[in-house]
Amino acid sequence: MIGYNEAMNYLLAYGRGTISVDLPEKNVVKVLNIQSAAVLPQPIEEVRRKLKTPNGSKPLAEIAAGKKSACIVICDITRPVPNQIVLPPILQTLENAGIADQEIVILVATGLHRASTTEEKLEMLGKNIVNRYRIEDHNARNRDEHDYLGESQHGVPIWIDRRYLNADVKILTGLIEPHFMAGFSGGRKSICPGIAAAETIGPWHSPRFLEHDNARFGCIENNPVHEEQLEIAIKSGCDFIVNVVIDHHRDILAVVAGDMDQAHREGVGIARQFVTDTVEKPVDVVITSAAGYPLDKTWYQSIKGIIGAVEILKPGGTIILAAACDEGLGSKEFEEIANRFPTIESFINAILANQFFVVDQWQIEELAKALRKGKVKVVSDGLPPEVFRKYYVTPSSTVEQAVAEAIAEYGQHTTIAVMPDGPYVLAEIK
Repeated sequence: MIGYNEAMNYLLAYGRGTISVDLPEKNVVKVLNIQSAAVLPQPIEEVRRKLKTPNGSKPLAEIAAGKKSACIVICDITRPVPNQIVLPPILQTLENAGIADQEIVILVATGLHRASTTEEKLEMLGKNIVNRYRIEDHNARNRDEHDYLGESQHGVPIWIDRRYLNADVKILTGLIEPHFMAGFSGGRKSICPGIAAAETIGPWHSPRFLEHDNARFGCIENNPVHEEQLEIAIKSGCDFIVNVVIDHHRDILAVVAGDMDQAHREGVGIARQFVTDTVEKPVDVVITSAAGYPLDKTWYQSIKGIIGAVEILKPGGTIILAAACDEGLGSKEFEEIANRFPTIESFINAILANQFFVVDQWQIEELAKALRKGKVKVVSDGLPPEVFRKYYVTPSSTVEQAVAEAIAEYGQHTTIAVMPDGPYVLAEIK
């Protein structure tokens, strides 16, 4: 288990392994972890059971009966969904219903991320599924592959991948975990942003939604980001979802299935029990991670680890993030933001005045929320220090160095919280 021992040596998730950190015992007030729970002893059997006894819908076999085609949406490599457990029962159910293999497309919900490599498809799905079924990537930047469904009530144009819309049976799969703007992932998020066009994803990520107080980790009630994507997903249609809740070992704790909204809300309730951990009061320093591979492959994704720590940080405090970033910054559009805006204040002023918009700007907007509250220091082998300086944060050679600097600033009674699994934990004040 990622955590710590009596010698005060802490292990933070980092890349495909961990990074070891020594911290002063007297200063650490809490280690926030995913709660211990029994994993499902037979997860494939649990998936099969949920397909037959879903929440809020007919069993999948009844939905698929007499249908000719199906589209199963899966997350891309940035989400550790146990597809090799979740998908076989779904595929078997569709086969039993008479849907031919060649009429099933497994659509990778890339959102605006890059396409999956062959190696990643094999890692996500296994050789048997890759060799037998059509595995195709969504391409948000090619609007011609999408159909227009009108506008949402807030004026967001709805363009959704045609392969999904044209399928007789529409199935969403995924992972329910805390999400820094949508409250929790899973359910409706597989459609928007998962298989939506850039013309939809951009406006949905606009400041008019993201700057709302409820657009944050762990909140779906009165969260305009959640409400907007749910409306878009309902207009797109969905016959069935299968979502899982996992622990820090990526083992399955629970499976929910059925109606896109009802089953997702059930899963959010379950996930909240496992992922929530608290501190008595805000702390001076939060040491966190981006949850390791695959989430910390890029700086773009790793920012989620920073945002997950904001809630328990004192105003003026310091967040220290350890993230591998071995794949670099992220998209080309994301890279261009810092080239255009020398300060994060100039960037925020531009987007709030509707003077600038570019794909992936929302991640810098979220980083700005953290920087309004305190300082951010980053420890990483993947990018040189000058790159992090350019992207509005302070690089540190080690976590220990960053901690020493914080204690020098805040005093010997500096309080520290540690989040070894970063944004997979919902950190709250008790």
